[in-house]
Amino acid sequence: MSTSPVSRSGRFGSGPAADVAAFSESISFDWRLWRQDIRGSIAHATMLREIGILSAAELKAIKAGLEQIAGEIEAGTFSWKMELEDVHMNIEAELTRRVPAGAKLHTARSRNDQVAVDIRLWLRDEIDALTGDIRLLQKSLVGLGSRHPEVLIPGYTHLQRAQPVSFAHHLLAYVEMLERDLGRFLDARQRVNVCPLGSGAIAGSTLPLNRELVAVLLGFIDAKGRPQVTQNSMDGVSDRDFLVEFAAAAALLSVHLSRLAEDVILWVSSEFGFIRIADAYTTGSSLMPQKKNPDIAELTRGKTGRVVGNLMSLLTLLKGLPMTYNRDLQEDKERVFDTADTVRACVRLMAAMLDHTRAVPETCKAAASDPLLLATDLADYLVLKGMPFRQAHHVVGSVVALAEKWGRPLNELSLAEFQGIDPAFQSDVTAVFDLAKAMKRRTLTGAPGTAEVKAQLKRWTRNLADA
Repeated sequence: MSTSPVSRSGRFGSGPAADVAAFSESISFDWRLWRQDIRGSIAHATMLREIGILSAAELKAIKAGLEQIAGEIEAGTFSWKMELEDVHMNIEAELTRRVPAGAKLHTARSRNDQVAVDIRLWLRDEIDALTGDIRLLQKSLVGLGSRHPEVLIPGYTHLQRAQPVSFAHHLLAYVEMLERDLGRFLDARQRVNVCPLGSGAIAGSTLPLNRELVAVLLGFIDAKGRPQVTQNSMDGVSDRDFLVEFAAAAALLSVHLSRLAEDVILWVSSEFGFIRIADAYTTGSSLMPQKKNPDIAELTRGKTGRVVGNLMSLLTLLKGLPMTYNRDLQEDKERVFDTADTVRACVRLMAAMLDHTRAVPETCKAAASDPLLLATDLADYLVLKGMPFRQAHHVVGSVVALAEKWGRPLNELSLAEFQGIDPAFQSDVTAVFDLAKAMKRRTLTGAPGTAEVKAQLKRWTRNLADA
């Protein structure tokens, strides 16, 4: 197979064998970096003009050529060539064919630092978009809770009914998780936002490059507008820590989405029946006509495996690499592309599904009205009578055992039966089982009490209003 002199140096007498070219190409997936590659090239050319390598006319021609190529790629009319290996060579070769000055564009630049800046620019854009997606999911959770502020459900531990909580309180737990996810992505973005261009292949350049100008042109600046550039050329071309950080944050986000999906799957089942999902966000069965399956939640739960797997792939990829750039690093992109595509799709679809979900108040009320959910409240009642908690815990356990023995709900035991267990029980014991009052008593910050949940919904609605 012949190959362009742009991608094959004079050191070689012939091009790579066809099977080698097919094995080593990356254009089939790294074409996605075209916007960032063109943006980086325009910034690099602008800097080359500033230090006198390009004339004003050459810079103008290069920019016009790159913008023309960008338009063709956008329109889907650009012809990608596998023999040119990657997105960088495809764009540069076509630019050089159209614009003679394009041959100067690669001055003081290597594909090593070029791909490093491209993937940083791409990931920065993805993080910005993903944080917006996460905000939308938070809004969906708050919105669903706000539509059902009075609905109570059992809270579970070990998947056993534990204590009553509000439906909104349960949803707000995921809002808090997502807020931590958001913080991790924003924190990772700071380390993404550093410009490696100018590192060259490994050792920079003897030309008087203005790395800081390129950084500013590409938006690699801190909160005060100061350029952020890598401080070691070897690290600049080989660092992929920022990809691992993104993949790690995405893996944890996926775990949170999977947990939310599992709750949705349980709640929508016939055994729970706490929620209904609109038909547009469910599927049927090819055999059983009655089925209405929560496929979005199930797929979200399932896709967590690939996101976690991508993180493991990146860590394994990097663990044995010597300094500096190695071709192994070509394998990072598909893992990161897949992670970004997967988590963004899951976040968006889960948000849309929740926007079209409603609680079933009567079913929720029936489940939350189980008096056993207030057994801990009954122990607290005894504590307020002066009994040590460990003793109160034991006493209430005996009351529960008695109710189970007689096959009666806890709140239907007589005062005599309560006092037969312990005389500390008084006539006011029945008030413990008033569910509405029980929820009002939960006034601690972060508790699922009536007033506290209302305040939390208001707080999150306000915080997300401009997000």
